[in-house]
Order: sequence, then structure tokens, then C-alpha cells
Amino acid sequence: MKHFPVLLSESIDYLNFVPDGIYVDGTLGRAGHTKEIASRLTSGKLIAIDSDDEAIREAGEVTKSFEDKIIFIHDNFRNLANILKDLSIDSVHGMLFDLGVSSPQLDDKSRGFSYMQDSKPDMRMDRRNTLTAQSIVNDMSEDALRKIFFEYGEERYSRQIAKKIAIERAKSQIETTKQLSEIIFSAIPAQARRENQHPAKRIFQAIRIAVNDELGAVEQVLEDAPSLLKPQGRLCVISFHSLEDRIVKNSFREHSEGCTCSKKLPVCVCGKKPSLKIITKKPIVAKSEEIETNPRSRSAKLRVAERLA
Repeated sequence: MKHFPVLLSESIDYLNFVPDGIYVDGTLGRAGHTKEIASRLTSGKLIAIDSDDEAIREAGEVTKSFEDKIIFIHDNFRNLANILKDLSIDSVHGMLFDLGVSSPQLDDKSRGFSYMQDSKPDMRMDRRNTLTAQSIVNDMSEDALRKIFFEYGEERYSRQIAKKIAIERAKSQIETTKQLSEIIFSAIPAQARRENQHPAKRIFQAIRIAVNDELGAVEQVLEDAPSLLKPQGRLCVISFHSLEDRIVKNSFREHSEGCTCSKKLPVCVCGKKPSLKIITKKPIVAKSEEIETNPRSRSAKLRVAERLA
């Protein structure tokens, strides 16, 4: 399936480009946003980061005409502070993070992300890591699985599914996504099986998040990002589910608030000053035309904040 960069024009416009500026695309993916950012730079530089080595290779091909403007980094964006330090860059003019899994990753059978294709359950964004989906479902305790399914998948039948997995893996190891999907399906009540959304979708999402510590990475980079932006530099984040969006929303709010002292105190003693100004009071969502072309954009939410002087 072709990969479509989500909310492309909206996210690029909100970055407020300086042609000779330095920008970060923290989630390179298949280079849709990267290519557009690079095309707007003159003497500027774009630091394009991805934990997936395949994404780095493929992006290099599609961005050849801009190769003098792009620095490719094979790493997790959670390490942004160290990445910039290694490049001797103190601050940048803007950052974009598209937190979605790219279509080629989902559709590549060998990557084991999808419940709709039978393969070895892997789900690693960075294949240098040792933790896989297969090791999670076979080795983690039943209670740990329940927590992952409930917290990361918001699955109401998390207890039943974790119990069923524990029973089945005691007989033999769970080795394919088809096996796992069938176990999930069999664990939930009959009425839930008739829902429009396949019951495995939430569980596969939860396992993927756990494999890649996705929420921890988002929390880390949003904690570091304000101090790595130049004054009036923009931070744009596109999320795809409520867990991510909640982290982004809360982080922006926290960094945009000043003094947190009790109002009973005559003077501020905490010394906290806001570092960000929230630009989008409500998240930007995809227009109907984009959703028609790319249904996966339906759940996308773009939030933008700006570094205060």
C-alpha cells in the first residue's frame, strides 16, 4: 500500500519556515514530510530521525535531490537531546513528530505488525532491539499482559484475553500472528466478536506500544523539546490514538504554565516559568478529502506549540 503523509500541508505550514533554518523530522517514516520540509530549505538543514533502518534506506532513495540538505540519523527520537549534541547543534527552528506507524511497516508481512497477515509476531521498529511481540506474549506474566492490554489497548476484556493466552502458551509457544489473533478472538464474549472492529486490533496496538516503549519515547522527547527549540521555534506533533494525544496535550499544558505555587503564598517560590505557548487550542484534524484518499488519517490529531523567548 502506498504511504501518504498525514496532515502534510497543515503540519508544514505550522512550522513557520525559515529557509536557512535547522529543522528536525523526528519520525522520518517513508519521507513524505521530510521531502516537503527539505524542498523549502535553501541553506538550511533537516535532521531526519528514524529507528527503522529500512525507513532510512528507502528515504535516502526518494530524497536524493535534497541529499545535501538532510542528515539521516538511525536512532529513536527519544534521544533527540544527545543526537543534537553529537551534531554540535544547540537549538533548532522547528520539530515535527508524526507518531503513526507508516503504511509500509503495517503492510510488510515480515515485520509482524498486522493481525490481518500471518507471520512471526515481531513488531520492532528498531530491529537491533531484542524485545519482540513473540517474547512478550510467550514470556511475560499473565498479570503483566493484562496491564499492557488494558493500559495500552484500552481493552475491556484484557483479563480474559491475558488468561486465554497464558492457557494456550502453556500447551505450546505462540509463534504466529494468526495464532495470536485466533486466541484473542476466542477469549472474548460472542457479542463482542460481532463488532465492526476486529478484537485483535486493540491488542496488537498494545503489544506494539510495549515492544517499542512508544509512550515512554513520546514523554521523553516532549520533556526535552522545549529547551532544544530556538525562541519562536515550533513543535508540531501528530498523534493517532488517545493515549498519545493525552501525553501531548498534557505536556504542552505543563510547559505553557508558569508559577505552580499555592495562591495563598504572597510571592512565587517555585520559580517556574512557561517555556511554550500553545498555538492550537484544539487539535487540527484531517479534512474529508484527505480521509477519502487516506482513511488512516481519520484518527490523526495535530497539536502545535511555540517556544517562548
